This record gives sequence, C-alpha cells and structure tokens, in this order.
Amino acid sequence: MQTTVALGLSPFTVLQASRRGDIRQWLALVLFSVCMTGCASLPGQVERPVSTALANPMETRLGQLVQARAARASTRNDSGFALVGNAELAFTSRMTLIKAAQKTLDIQYYAIFADDTTERMFEALREAAGRGVRIRILLDDFNTSGKNAQVLKMAFEKNIELRLFNPLPGGRGSMLLRILSNLKDVARMQRRMHNKIFVADNAVAITGGRNLGETYFGQGEGTNFVDIDVLAAGRIARDLSRSFDQYWNNTLAYPVQSLMSEEEIKVLKPSPVAAGPGVVTSATQPAADAAGESPVKPLVRATEAPSALPDSTDLSLLTWNWAPSVLLVDHPSKIAADADDVAEAQETAVDGLLQLMSQAKTDLLIVSPYFVPGQLMMRQFAEMRRRGVRVRVLTNSLASNDAPAAHAGYARYREALLAMGVELYEMRAEQEGTVKSFGSGVGSTGGSKSGSRASLHAKVVVMDGRLLVVGSMNLDLRSKLQNSEVAIVIRNRLLSQETTRMIEPALANGAYRVSLVGGKLMWRAPQGSGLKDSTIEPDASLTLKLLLKLFGPLAPDEML
Repeated sequence: MQTTVALGLSPFTVLQASRRGDIRQWLALVLFSVCMTGCASLPGQVERPVSTALANPMETRLGQLVQARAARASTRNDSGFALVGNAELAFTSRMTLIKAAQKTLDIQYYAIFADDTTERMFEALREAAGRGVRIRILLDDFNTSGKNAQVLKMAFEKNIELRLFNPLPGGRGSMLLRILSNLKDVARMQRRMHNKIFVADNAVAITGGRNLGETYFGQGEGTNFVDIDVLAAGRIARDLSRSFDQYWNNTLAYPVQSLMSEEEIKVLKPSPVAAGPGVVTSATQPAADAAGESPVKPLVRATEAPSALPDSTDLSLLTWNWAPSVLLVDHPSKIAADADDVAEAQETAVDGLLQLMSQAKTDLLIVSPYFVPGQLMMRQFAEMRRRGVRVRVLTNSLASNDAPAAHAGYARYREALLAMGVELYEMRAEQEGTVKSFGSGVGSTGGSKSGSRASLHAKVVVMDGRLLVVGSMNLDLRSKLQNSEVAIVIRNRLLSQETTRMIEPALANGAYRVSLVGGKLMWRAPQGSGLKDSTIEPDASLTLKLLLKLFGPLAPDEML
C-alpha cells in the first residue's frame, strides 16, 4: 500500500480506475504490466546535439524593446516584471511571445496536455517555426501517455526539437499502464522535472505555476486551476535561459525520435469518446501537477461552455516594475540516478526559499496548493511566531484538492499549525464568481464561466510586503526532495503589494478560515457566502473523507 501511494497511484486513483471497467480486466492489465516491466528499457546510445540560448537578444525586436523600456524607466535594475494574475492573460501573453519571437523560443514544462487550447498554441508555434524561429521544447515524461502522447508529434515538425526529461520506458497507452509498467524503478518514476519556463528570444520569459492545458487557462468544462505567473524581462530572462540549457543538454534529456517514431505516436491517438453535454471524461481530464498527485480526477459536470480566449495581448499596456531579483533553480542532478547522494551535497530551490522565509520580520503570506510542512518547516514556523511574525497560508481544501493524498499530509500538521498561531485558509471548491482577479479566471475574468469548480494551483510567497517569490515549487517535501523546481525572488514593494491585493479577496471570499474551537477544528465560511460553518471537511464527499482517514496515515511526508 505504501508503494501505491508513493507512486502517485493513490488508493483514491485505484478505486476510480477499477470502477471504470470490469475489475477482472483491470486485474489482468495489472498482471500483464507487471510481467512486462522487465522488457522495456531506454536506448543506450543517444545523440543529443548541444545547443544554447540566443547569444545576443539585441538582435531581436523583443530585446530592443526591453532595453528601450529599461532606459525609459531610468533604473539601475536590469530586470523587469509584470504579474500574470488571470487565465486569459496567461494564455494571451504566451501567444504574444510566440508571435513576437524572431530567433528562438525555449519552452520547459512538467506537463503539456493535448486539447483545443494547446492546439491553438501549437499552431502558433508551427507558424513561428515556418518563419525560421528555432523552437526547443523540453517536457517531463510522466504525463506523455494516452491522449497526451499526441503532443510528441511536435518533435517531427521543421525547426522544432522536443526532448523528454527523465523518460520512462514503455506504458504509453494510458497513465495506469505507464505507472504499472515502471514498477521496477519506483525511485526513478518519483523524480520529476517540475520546472515551468517559457522564453522568447532570450529577452522576455514567463514562469510560475501553470502547465500548458485548458484547465490552466480557464477553459475546462468543470474544474479550473487558480494560478499566478510572472512575466520577466532582461537579465533574469537570460538566467532562466541558462537554466533551460542545463536541462536541455543533460544526459537525462532524450530526443523524442530516440524513443518513438511518428507512426508509433499516431497509433496511440484515442478514438473519440461519446459523452453527454458538459461531461469531462478520463480521456480529456489532465493529470495533476506533481508526480505525487493522483493522475485521475473525478468526473465533473458543467452547464455551459467557457468563452473563447483572444489570440494575443499588448504586453506594453501591463504595469512593469524594474527590480532586483534572483533565480532559485535546482540543478538537473537533483533527479539523476544517484539523486539521493546528490541531494545531501547541494542546496535546493526549496532550501533557498526556506532560508529566505526564516528572515521574515513582520508578515509572511504563503500560497501553496500542496502544503506538507515536515518537521523542519514546522520548527521554522514556530520560531517566526515566537518573534511575532504573522503567518498566513492559503492551500486547498479536501474538496478542492486534486490530490487527496497530499491533503492527508497537510492534515497531519493542521492542528499544530493552528495551535502556534499560523492562520490557515482552505480554498472552496465551488466558486460562484468570487475569485475575480486572482487565478484561473473562475468568475468574471479569464474566460471561464461563473460557477466553475476551482482548484488552487499557484505557488507564491509574499514576505514583509516587499519580497515576492513566484515559481513552480510547493511547500512540501516532494518539491524539496523529489522534483526539480524553479522560482524568481523579486524585491519590490509595488509587486508584492499588487500580489497581496490579488490574493486577499480569495482569503476573504473564496476560502474557509480554519480555526481551533475547544480543541477541535472549525471551518468558518466566508462572510456573505450563504454557507454554514462546519466541524468536518466542508464540501467533501463521505467516501473521500473515509478514504482520507483510512489511507492518509500510510505514506511518509516525502511521498505525498
């Protein structure tokens, strides 16, 4: 059972998978997969031509625009930033960078899901490649099965290279088959490249919490992710490019052509699935955003389709702030074969973030969808509270969390956190237009319909109203020990305050405030929501609550 949870194939996932078909067929698939685990292997000799980011961004219009904007700002800071706080801007800003690129596009993601939204992005990438832009796409291999394997066809387009990081041999027919086919190497399957970087002409970049897929851009017909990115220009974009190059040229990055042919990818294309209006099926529902999360989510319904997203936006109209900044990024060796030994010898991005947080003087605001502190972080919180630092944490509720096992890890620490004075807020799953400026566009912005389900996905820290961290890491031991991560630390009061203004309405209107009353947990409903306070996990089904109690204690924190 512990092995199952550790893989991200949680008991919740197994139960759902077995219900979707005849249990005997499912067991036969398990037996077949276990028998085949010794057959698949990765190629030994792989050609990986070395390439690097554009040497001189000033050769491009984007590079010249960045330089001109910095000159107008009369600043000594070499990096500019603009927040991306809704789903529509998240999509249009990426599309704008694709269309503006003249020389290079470097794209690094944990997951790219095959759907109508990403197909629009792929069409723009093909057009860019056709006008001579060199495109490099680096993708973690965990989610490239089933329908999502069709993303790999981009590797066979002219001027586009696609490499898979830390690939898993075989099992591309479905996520379940992928996991079962790699049971022989659980440790390798656990270590995932979670970085999220999008760089145009080595001049302007986007990083943050989002993967590429409809649910990250407010276009899902049921659950949409609440997220925050940041646009970054100048020197920090070049820092991101250097990080990209390290991963791209690493021996764990395999060109798709070394693993599969175009014909083999086409064979995996699923047949159309008949479904009722507004039903999200297992063929279209994306996997969750961490290797420790359940790759299967419950079916959800919606009554109306989300509105279409525009194709571009004028980035010059955004509020840009020039500020000191530093990049926190893991070295690719963190998830190499000998990663356990390497982890002892190198500081990780999460270590850097924790060191930064320990210096808080007055206020710490944390947004982390999967929040499993561990003992070290708990001691750090206790010390901050002893010094009078206000600590607020926004995370997912059991009902909004797409990874119930991760919620189980968080629940272990909830009462102790509250007892030391940490303020806990848990995202409501059912939103009715209350999250208007922050996230996936649930409500009146971002292109998603009112009444959508919301799942928190942003990874943000605001410290003392002057330091802002936006990145890919969660505050959990999986991000610290298993996944590679990236984040930008920005010292700027205006950006920090703008981010706080985005988040605080979600605390007030979109989340339950959790407290201890008489030694027992109480979920306080947002004022004016029409909801009642609760002494049990709000909005979650009885089955989910029971599974949480039964299976939650079985896995160690670092596996959740």
